[in-house]
Amino acid sequence: MGLSHSSEEEWDRESRTDLWWTHIQEVAMNKYDFTWEQMKQLQQRFRLLSGDQPTLQPESFDNVLDLEFNPIRSRIVRAFFDNRNLGKGTSGQAEEITFLDFLTIISYFRPLQQPRLKKEEREKNRKEKLRFLFNMYDQDGDGIITLQEYRRVVEDLLSANPKVARDSVRPIANAIARGALKEASRASEQPVKADQPYEGITLEDFIKTWQSLELEVKMQVSFLNL
Repeated sequence: MGLSHSSEEEWDRESRTDLWWTHIQEVAMNKYDFTWEQMKQLQQRFRLLSGDQPTLQPESFDNVLDLEFNPIRSRIVRAFFDNRNLGKGTSGQAEEITFLDFLTIISYFRPLQQPRLKKEEREKNRKEKLRFLFNMYDQDGDGIITLQEYRRVVEDLLSANPKVARDSVRPIANAIARGALKEASRASEQPVKADQPYEGITLEDFIKTWQSLELEVKMQVSFLNL
């Protein structure tokens, strides 16, 4: 399904006169630094996913082919409806998202190395990207990634690797998760004593531990053809 030539012309006409759409344009271009061409592409993709409806629901992503076999598909879809990522609260899932919400989520995937961005803006964007990733691990929204939460993500990723035997997934994932928590505890400003367990990774520790992560490689939206 796509937009006909006449539909595109009608959308162009409406988008230049409607006050609401003008606001959307200003937010997308000024706050998120999308170009007009990118806006048109994003709007078309939103219409394609929503079936020309004003909002998206989780099931709107069911027919995204590039997501079909992604081992963390459910986490990616949940991220689009996570109120924390939408700036609508500290927990919970939205039942549907608007086009502006859609732009908010897509903005997390914008490249860091943009000529217009100053150093402090790039650093801010990087922290926002890491917060987005943190929220994918912290599924219950309590602000801490526990050993179990980290392990579940690793298990999902390993389960799709044909080179990893099924009965090896859990012990390997557990070892990786324990190593991640141990590394985060060393990076923490409040180191845990030897006789105390490290309960989980906070956002601050997560950012410190993952500060060298190649986000441009890890955070892509190829499944949206963007």
